[in-house]
Amino acid sequence: MVTAAPIPDARASVTRRSTIVTDYLELFKPRVTLMVIITAAAGFYLGSLRSGISPLNLQFVWAMVGMAIVTAGSSTLNQVLERRTDALMPRTQSRPMAAKRLSLAHGLVIGLLCIALGSVLLAVTTNLITSMLTLLTAIGYVAIYTPLKRMSMAATFVGAFPGALPPLIGWTAARGFIEWPAVALFAILFVWQFPHFEAIGWLYRADYARAGILVTAVAKPDGRATAAQALFYAVLMIPASLWPVWLGTSGWAYGAAAIILGLVYLYTTLRFTRITRDLPPAESRKIARDLLKVSVIYLPLLLAAMMLNAHGRIFF
Repeated sequence: MVTAAPIPDARASVTRRSTIVTDYLELFKPRVTLMVIITAAAGFYLGSLRSGISPLNLQFVWAMVGMAIVTAGSSTLNQVLERRTDALMPRTQSRPMAAKRLSLAHGLVIGLLCIALGSVLLAVTTNLITSMLTLLTAIGYVAIYTPLKRMSMAATFVGAFPGALPPLIGWTAARGFIEWPAVALFAILFVWQFPHFEAIGWLYRADYARAGILVTAVAKPDGRATAAQALFYAVLMIPASLWPVWLGTSGWAYGAAAIILGLVYLYTTLRFTRITRDLPPAESRKIARDLLKVSVIYLPLLLAAMMLNAHGRIFF
């Protein structure tokens, strides 16, 4: 008896392809990658002005593409290493590695391939120091920060180093070497991260505790250390953000904007310190979420002001 072969279901095939695309997007963390590109682009723009060249050139495009690819690879390997941890937290348990929609080998190959491809692309199209710094950032994030999260609450401090490198790398992509303005950009990103991540840590502390991730809010649950650390760095943010003015990277119009933005950031962080009181859970979450939102808005506005007033000019 001869039977016809079953006709493939076109809709099922489209659904599978759609799922793979969605999984890859989730692996690559596009919002994180976008933030990396925004901060790196600011560094490239400021560095290119120092060199007297147009920031809108092919080297800029290659630099941003290369960094985006490496960032996507780092995010993938982060999820490979944290697949079991992610499976324990409602916020992350649907990620492709945690949900086992993609195999361990699949994630490893994609992550390593992206990091290798992006690093080589940067070396060929930009310069060697940019490629090396980007690769070191990936190694620091994946091989040091990620495993340290379950061992020590110092992971936030350690992770702030690779997290602060993108604008410095953007500068080296334009200039070819590290200078003090690039270090100032690094310092701004370094300091900015602490109120931002302390807010995240407090907001999701129950998830982190369940997964054994030692953020400050888990290691010291009364909230005092979380509030103190966020406040310390919010205060430090104001002088750190004024360093580019002292270096002549941007003018006093930027300086005024930096002070205003810094005071808003500080005020929101001061409100966040109320977590040490016996607040209703909903109110505690709200003030943490408010700080998180302000931190995400603050950074692009600060960088935009710096670029608009670069070297004293008031436009691009």
